[in-house]
Amino acid sequence: QHRIIICAGTGCVANGSLKVFEALKKEVEANGLTAVVVLEDCNEGQIHLSKSGCQGFCQMGPLVTVEPEGILYVKVKAEDAAEIIKTTLIDKSKAERLLYVDPAHGQVCHTQKEIPFYAQQKRIELGDCGYIDPEDIREYIARGGYQAARRAYAKMTAQQVCEEITASGLRGRGGGGFPTGKKWALTLQQKSDKKYVICNGDEGDPGAFMDRSLMEGNPHRVLEGIMIAGRAIGADFAYVYVRAEYPLAVERVRKAVEEARALGILGTDVFGSGMAFDCEVMEGAGAFVCGEETALMASIEGQRGMPRPKPPFPAQSGLWGKPTVIHNVETLACVPLIITNGPGWYRESGTQGSPGTKTFALTGHVANTGLIEVPFGSTLRKIVFDIGGGVTDATGEIDPDAFKAVQIGGPSGGCLTKEHLDYPLDFDTV
Repeated sequence: QHRIIICAGTGCVANGSLKVFEALKKEVEANGLTAVVVLEDCNEGQIHLSKSGCQGFCQMGPLVTVEPEGILYVKVKAEDAAEIIKTTLIDKSKAERLLYVDPAHGQVCHTQKEIPFYAQQKRIELGDCGYIDPEDIREYIARGGYQAARRAYAKMTAQQVCEEITASGLRGRGGGGFPTGKKWALTLQQKSDKKYVICNGDEGDPGAFMDRSLMEGNPHRVLEGIMIAGRAIGADFAYVYVRAEYPLAVERVRKAVEEARALGILGTDVFGSGMAFDCEVMEGAGAFVCGEETALMASIEGQRGMPRPKPPFPAQSGLWGKPTVIHNVETLACVPLIITNGPGWYRESGTQGSPGTKTFALTGHVANTGLIEVPFGSTLRKIVFDIGGGVTDATGEIDPDAFKAVQIGGPSGGCLTKEHLDYPLDFDTV
């Protein structure tokens, strides 16, 4: 009858969303309704309570969404549970005081689509993050999950997979922007008895939480991207290297791997192809430098995480001297979408040289902090003033003249000032 989704990303959990979850469950039962938290036990007329990954609007968390109406409640506390259940489920109305009010126009927003923060984004990579339960593989499969991997293993050659990704124009999201399909093709050409895929989840830039949110909110999409990368280069094993400071991401990615093994998605005969593929999750060594690919490989090998000169590149001699392809989390999360929808669909977003969308962690003196996703080529002005709601002063009030600069790319990045507000954000311009 209804599904109530509680945001259980790190930000909302830190703000008490798990207490909200328990309070909602208690109130559902107190009102004579049946609360179900395990999907397989859910029957018609019952209330399905579930957790999701980061829903993006961190400034307003904890967030609670009620489906099928799509009602979004913000800044929810455990003591609000009784009002939500009575008003929304019993009286078939809305708890008005918990709805978001757009400060610019005073408009009361009932659903995500009405909130400017969401309305001006294009959430492709993050599309399922705030809806599905990240700890239930069946929810991912029900929304088309692992169909792309099945196609890659059962119906495509490794060369065809490389060509599909090359045609999409996908570029590495780790910073360098190297064409993903080209990297795969170079690794595929190498003759070796063993090859590896590495997912780099060692996101260490201060204020950055894009990769963390993807791993927490949709770990199966990341795992599916890893599998497809393995098919493309001829690898049968992967490592997911996650920051030790991301315990929730570590937990959810490990569970995703276990669930995929249990269903035979990972194993010795992937989708009846006769090919094997498996994956291991490894916690990072706590060093910022291990985010660099050669230092990361050294860490996996049990050595001190120190970068080494290139060449040779990982595609030629990577982990334990074997050909290796390394991508960050966001790059791999794009891959299943491209295989499913085609390169042409992917190129409908972004620019000619930088197709697709990009996630950003929007933090600092801005009205709406959170995790956002926009097409490449979007401007800083759109991100900061339209989606972010504008710059705030020391008192927290919006001040149109308070903007000084935006730092991008972490410690190795730079600052963009007022003169850059209308520059398109893409690999070639920035």
